[in-house]
Amino acid sequence: MSRVVSVLALQQAANIPTDARPTIAAVGLAYFVIVAIIGVWATRRTKSAADFFVAGKGIGMITLAISAMAATLSGFAFIGGPGLVYTLGLGAVFIILSASLTNTMGAWVLAKRLRLLAEVREMITIPDAIGARYQSPAAQGLSAVAIILAVVSYMATNILALGLVVDATFHVGMSNAIWLGTLVVLAYSVSGGILAGIYNDVFQGALMAGASTLVFWLALDSAGGMSAISRTLMAHDPALLVPWGKLSPLAALSFFFVFGLGAIGQPHVAHKYFMLRDPRKLKWYPVMMTIALTLTLLLFVGVGLAMKALVLQGKAAPLVRPDDAMPAFLLQFTPVPLAALVFAAVAAAIMSTVNSFMSIGAAAFTHDLPIALGWRVRDELRWGRIWTVVLTVVSAAVAQWSGAVVAFLGIFGWGLFASTLVPALAIGLNWKGATRAGALCSIATGMLVTLGLETLAYAKVFTFPSGVTATAIALVSSLLVFFAASWITRHSAAFTLAPDVRAVMEA
Repeated sequence: MSRVVSVLALQQAANIPTDARPTIAAVGLAYFVIVAIIGVWATRRTKSAADFFVAGKGIGMITLAISAMAATLSGFAFIGGPGLVYTLGLGAVFIILSASLTNTMGAWVLAKRLRLLAEVREMITIPDAIGARYQSPAAQGLSAVAIILAVVSYMATNILALGLVVDATFHVGMSNAIWLGTLVVLAYSVSGGILAGIYNDVFQGALMAGASTLVFWLALDSAGGMSAISRTLMAHDPALLVPWGKLSPLAALSFFFVFGLGAIGQPHVAHKYFMLRDPRKLKWYPVMMTIALTLTLLLFVGVGLAMKALVLQGKAAPLVRPDDAMPAFLLQFTPVPLAALVFAAVAAAIMSTVNSFMSIGAAAFTHDLPIALGWRVRDELRWGRIWTVVLTVVSAAVAQWSGAVVAFLGIFGWGLFASTLVPALAIGLNWKGATRAGALCSIATGMLVTLGLETLAYAKVFTFPSGVTATAIALVSSLLVFFAASWITRHSAAFTLAPDVRAVMEA
């Protein structure tokens, strides 16, 4: 669900009225203090690489669901989502309709097997699982390379967005804001690792859900309720309320496909499955995760439709950009303390995602690449912290680039995760006919197709037809290659499946 947070929309937040700035700054400061306290607590409990990367496999189901929700949404739910609904109407909802499908598949197709694999094998990363499934250090290393490329891309977009929020709140200048936000996340991530991230996610997720519910209620109330909103939209722009909105059916279904299936391959969420204390509790994951997402995504639809109705009713000025929907609504129609809470929730959403990417990126460097190359890292905890710093500094430097380049990197990151990990991981752990060649070819295909298409589109060599995205093409291509290569090498399927992995798949 994470997408690039609109740079322009967050810059709109810099127009906060002068009398509101002290309240927003105070709430932001209080938020950072709470984050720091959680980081100190987690540092005292982080004693090993397992603690640093997988929280000692000791978190409960409620914690897992809230943490996964917080890491999934990023800042897109608060900024980009309402802007899409404002522009496209109900067609944009196809992005979030896939959530319940993804949660169910994530629990029963992926989470159960990943958690059981962690019982029979010593593993702490997603590439670990791929390497174990195909008995292939090469597959583990190649998936780690894909993850590293995507992590830097994704972290850069989120760090840029975090810098914009910090600058809007504290007015320290954009460059300083990027590094200030980066240092806050880095401080608790380096010291407390994923354990600090998990419990910050719980705090941040609760903040996001609470803020979303309050804003949703105010959005409906400001525009006269759902009946008034519907009447206004039907009178002035009825296309917004038809099932596809202003999208073509192909585009809406493409959204559902990419976000429904592609989300399973997002490693910053899948990685958290290793951390669950009791895998028998997974039966509750789909409903708990869906409830958490529903509460948080209320504003995705509510603010988008309400702001459109408010503009049409003459109660709000027409928006310069659709992504201004959320900042404009907060500044015009909500109490200052609530606006401050939402700005903190945006920062919370971004920080949750950044922390998750820090962990999986550092693990790829510290753990997966050395295994693929036949090396041995003696102190994974120390090197995990070092690589966390390196990756974060590089990503923050990339975030200084122009917004267009960073936006390209964010889209590239999502597509790369989906196209390289869904076939080899999600399908491979459920299909005994998958082979080592199928995994290697599909990962390579996902990397090449995603990079090639996104680069050509960014350079404006061509534009995609309506309803078609590079991510969808790359995901379909890697799936087809995965099945074709596995069928061609089907004679080797039995030899690439270890007995303990087979037992996990049959459980």
